[in-house]
Amino acid sequence: MGNLTMIKEFLLLGFGSLHGSQFFLFGTFLGIYIMTLLGNILILIVISSDRSLQTPMYFFLSNFSFLEIWYTTSISPKMLKTLLSGPEAISFAGCVAQFYFFGSMAVVECFLLAAMSYDRYLAICSPLRYPSLMNLHTCILLAGGSWLGGFLTPVVTVTMTFQLQFCASNEIDHFFCDLAPVLNLACSDPENVEKATFLMASFVTMVPFLLTVASYINIVVAVLRIPSAAGKQRAFSTCSSHLIVVTLYYGTLGTVYAIPTATEATALNKVFSLLYTVVTPMVNPIVYSLRNKDVKRAVQRLLSEWKHAMKT
Repeated sequence: MGNLTMIKEFLLLGFGSLHGSQFFLFGTFLGIYIMTLLGNILILIVISSDRSLQTPMYFFLSNFSFLEIWYTTSISPKMLKTLLSGPEAISFAGCVAQFYFFGSMAVVECFLLAAMSYDRYLAICSPLRYPSLMNLHTCILLAGGSWLGGFLTPVVTVTMTFQLQFCASNEIDHFFCDLAPVLNLACSDPENVEKATFLMASFVTMVPFLLTVASYINIVVAVLRIPSAAGKQRAFSTCSSHLIVVTLYYGTLGTVYAIPTATEATALNKVFSLLYTVVTPMVNPIVYSLRNKDVKRAVQRLLSEWKHAMKT
């Protein structure tokens, strides 16, 4: 790889000239990053310490919270440095690593969201068979397959991208090493990389998305057959948090990659990239904690135990 490039490091331009607002934005996004870490760590602690949450749904939620911690951590520290000190250098190897881990986390998230929707589908549409269908072995297979698939999928794209020749500018007009800004610096023809990336991205986003949509179509049909309004509300409440998270994730992700790559769209691309890389991981634990009575009760029990332990 080193023989194919004349560039030893890249320069992340970040958000460009912020006209004195960089300290406000730095404080805001630092606060969001800290809240993301604390919120997801709290969910992990609550699920692991409360016996009532030792169920498949919360098993997947704990995997999801663990993912969100690393998903935002692959982006936020460098992004915060660009806000504070302007353009930030990143080594060639560092750019490869960030590009790979961010891509891996994004793919794992797609797969995990599909697994979580399948879990809700079985719970609502096949409640009597649910304990035998969604057993520990199945949960581990679905979660393990999501993580393994996520880390294997980007390997080809990352390898092809960074085997291109980069011999012109080393300035990446973004706050992290994303595909389009990196390809803009290539001197060799990136057409094969773009085709491979399109095929890979189509598979890892559309297949899980369609499986998620199919699960929710069946869930809606099953819920509408429930005669009582209270029963319908109870059934929908078990999957409403997941549905909000799915909508946020695919909505922001789809918007980013539907935006034209023209220069005038760069600023808009950065804004939407911020939503799905920084803001959404903070919103997810809030959605799952505020809209989930089981989690709220478990948090209250945990806090009361901590208070009691501190008094004694």
